Amino acid sequence: MNYINEINRLKKDKNAVILAHCYQNVEIDEVADYIGDSLYLSQKAAETDADIIIFAGVYFMAQTAKILNPNKKVILPNLKAGCDMADMIDLQQLREFKKHNPNIPTVCYINSTAEVKSECDICCTSSNAIKIVESLNSPKVLFLPDQNLGRWVEKQLGNVEVITYNGFCPIHNNLDTAEMKETKANHPNAIVLAHPECREEFLELADYVGSTTGIINYVKNSSEKEFIIATEKGVIDRLQRDYSDKKFYNICDKPAICPSMKLIKLEDIYNSLVSETPEIEVDKEISQKALKCINRMLEVSK
Repeated sequence: MNYINEINRLKKDKNAVILAHCYQNVEIDEVADYIGDSLYLSQKAAETDADIIIFAGVYFMAQTAKILNPNKKVILPNLKAGCDMADMIDLQQLREFKKHNPNIPTVCYINSTAEVKSECDICCTSSNAIKIVESLNSPKVLFLPDQNLGRWVEKQLGNVEVITYNGFCPIHNNLDTAEMKETKANHPNAIVLAHPECREEFLELADYVGSTTGIINYVKNSSEKEFIIATEKGVIDRLQRDYSDKKFYNICDKPAICPSMKLIKLEDIYNSLVSETPEIEVDKEISQKALKCINRMLEVSK
């Protein structure tokens, strides 16, 4: 079976849209309508007039799309596609965090569950985290669950105390400074582009720190020809495909792979379009609360 042809046919027949995160297997791009980072995909989910949203990503992303589209059918082709960082904080842990730091605005990274979003003031992504924290006009903010992103935001702003929860992305957090130094020694002409989910001491070795879209745009607009890419393998796959005249290196030739982001295959997307399952549902009360958190982010990000 030609899955690409069949998926494109079913999309048209069922008025479906496919949103794909750029950490996905690169083959997914052949059927995706929109490919990007969490902010871009949230914006597209909010705008769509499709009846069915197929989310090629992980669970919290599909949840966010459902919150933005409570009357549409939102499908995650593989329910095992989760996020270790998002799982590091639940509603009870969030309440304890807030209890120990009362009367301080709470920012949640989009890598969090609907329940967590429902009790936060505003959401953010790595693309807009600085802008979101700044928009609160507060000397202190609570930031969760990613401590690395929160600390990076605090350092960039310089005038806000960012009190971070102790969560992290295992993929980015495990990128090693010694291995980065070795990679830089092996490729002295390469520009280092890193994601802010990496540890602070690792980011100090980077020439540029930014979201996945930021990293891709840096390469697009740069006259440089060699880059060390410190983020998930899906970004490198797309850069190698789109900029064949440039060279891209992993840290010590070891790709940083998020297993959850690689679970969805073309066959899964085809099957989910045929059966219109597995469908994502979010409790109505939680959804309404979480929507305020997400919409506030989208408003600030315009």
